Amino acid sequence: MLSFLWSLGAFVVALGVLVAVHEWGHFYIARLCGVQVERFSIGFGKPLWRRTDKHGTEFVVAAIPLGGYVRMLDERVDDVPAQLKHKAFNNKPVKQRMAIIAAGPVVNFLFAIVALFVMYLIGLQTVKPVVGTVTPGTVAQQAGITSGQQITRVGQRETADWEAVNLELVSFIGQSSVPVTLTNSQNVSDSVVLNTQNWNFDPEQESALVSLGIQPFRPDAKLELAVVAADSPASKAGLQVGDTLQTLDGEPIENWASLVEKIGDMPGKKVAFGVQRDGQQRTIDATIARRDTPQGQTGYLGVSPVFEEWPPGYVFVHQYGPVDALVKAADKTWRLMTLSVSMIGKLITGDVSLNNLSGPISIAQGAGVSAGYGLVYFLSFLALISVNLGIINLLPLPMLDGGHLMYFTIEWVTGKPVSEAFQEWGFKIGGVILLLIMGIAIFNDISRIA
Repeated sequence: MLSFLWSLGAFVVALGVLVAVHEWGHFYIARLCGVQVERFSIGFGKPLWRRTDKHGTEFVVAAIPLGGYVRMLDERVDDVPAQLKHKAFNNKPVKQRMAIIAAGPVVNFLFAIVALFVMYLIGLQTVKPVVGTVTPGTVAQQAGITSGQQITRVGQRETADWEAVNLELVSFIGQSSVPVTLTNSQNVSDSVVLNTQNWNFDPEQESALVSLGIQPFRPDAKLELAVVAADSPASKAGLQVGDTLQTLDGEPIENWASLVEKIGDMPGKKVAFGVQRDGQQRTIDATIARRDTPQGQTGYLGVSPVFEEWPPGYVFVHQYGPVDALVKAADKTWRLMTLSVSMIGKLITGDVSLNNLSGPISIAQGAGVSAGYGLVYFLSFLALISVNLGIINLLPLPMLDGGHLMYFTIEWVTGKPVSEAFQEWGFKIGGVILLLIMGIAIFNDISRIA
């Protein structure tokens, strides 16, 4: 329950910030263009707080935090007095109307730069992309990738950490090959080509790396417990952080990997752990839980181990001065923008399944997890969602900013506005398409947690 409330709170904060940023873009440019803004609302429904400024704009925080809007004076929906007609949105030149509509998504992109800029100023701890193991018979093994090599480039983009590697690999979905540059421990560079002609990658099941056969290097796990999940079989049995697992049903536990394998094969079984706690030997009985996975039912205990120290140089911090941080932030935002557009294209062509669409539940979970890791991770999450919000709003679908821009572009080119009947027809079709997309996304969310 606490986890749910944390995720919900982080989601409300994230959505509130991003909606406020987006709507502020519309509001600010509307004011610059001399349009009378009637209301600036964060959320829908019953107002919880309101204030009116000297320009007559009502600022509102409403009860349903699932969006927001800026309502401008417009003769198409308002009875506008003659003395205010020059302040109506519909009476402004088409280029000004286009600027007002485009400002929302543009400010989303600028906000992403600001969020990443602050993140790079604070510093983000990360890990060099050094290959741990390569699964035999996989694409990576066939290309000649070996343990200990560091992935320095995927395609034409440098990859300083695993996040960058994953992003770049995902950008190659639907292509038949992926060029990868690696260096070994002697800093000798090698270039390989991954044959992805038959690459079956499902983000719901595994990461791009694992699907290609690459396991990132990480220090060996000890048998000492670092985490015991709340309400897990381990917690209910009485296992505690700091316990060292020594035996399972009287048999010595060789290493953490063998323990994971054994527990996975024991769903529903009662077992006895030999445990060392505070220098004393104990026997703790536990019942392994059952967990359904796409591969079938598996056992679940609910613990994580303490790991050995990282080798020198493997862990570093992305932290820069103001100028470099701004450059890095702008580059990262641009990359997120191009990847988002690319993924939409792959959804349309079928290279990426509609099953990968995520809705508000997944976003809430992501908000909760990132906020739990700390401010810099939450800023990174906000930047990602802000970019996606901006890109989605620019889609040429009526009811979205991109749909309005499409109509205004036609008006700009032809010299006359699109007819009301055509616009209404477009809004109906756009509404149906958006409802379908939202329905698929929410269905996917529910399927993931069912």
